[in-house]
Amino acid sequence: MRRIRRTLFGLVAGTALVATPLAAHDSGADHDMHKLAIQVSDNDPGTAAKVLNVVANAAQSFQAEGIPYKIEVVAYNAGLNLFRTDTSPELERVQGFTAAVPDVTFSACGNTIAGMTKKEGKEPPLIDSAQVVPAGVIRLMELSDQGYTVIRP
Repeated sequence: MRRIRRTLFGLVAGTALVATPLAAHDSGADHDMHKLAIQVSDNDPGTAAKVLNVVANAAQSFQAEGIPYKIEVVAYNAGLNLFRTDTSPELERVQGFTAAVPDVTFSACGNTIAGMTKKEGKEPPLIDSAQVVPAGVIRLMELSDQGYTVIRP
């Protein structure tokens, strides 16, 4: 009896593993649109470079193949430093993305901005292309619900 249960459990679990990615595929009207959300939550220069490399490589690949895409970089906690004009380890590069790479959005966490403002006594200066969202984590959840693939390099 135990052997039968294990076999049945294995079959059910295997089916679930195969079916889950299929069910997660966006079959909406814009299913041909590739959507990528990138989380940045630490202030590591290596991570900042990796994030921008991923954005550049993905955009270049999509453009070369004529695939429509949207990429959104969401920064919160210490990751917000990537968008700060006074502390970004990749300032020139991140500022250049707006003109050079279409369909890329930078979202800055409003909660993190409020915390930094309280701690520093002034609002942190952000790149012009950063849009402020109420909460970075919530924004990532919204993007996931909209069919974005969320990654953290």
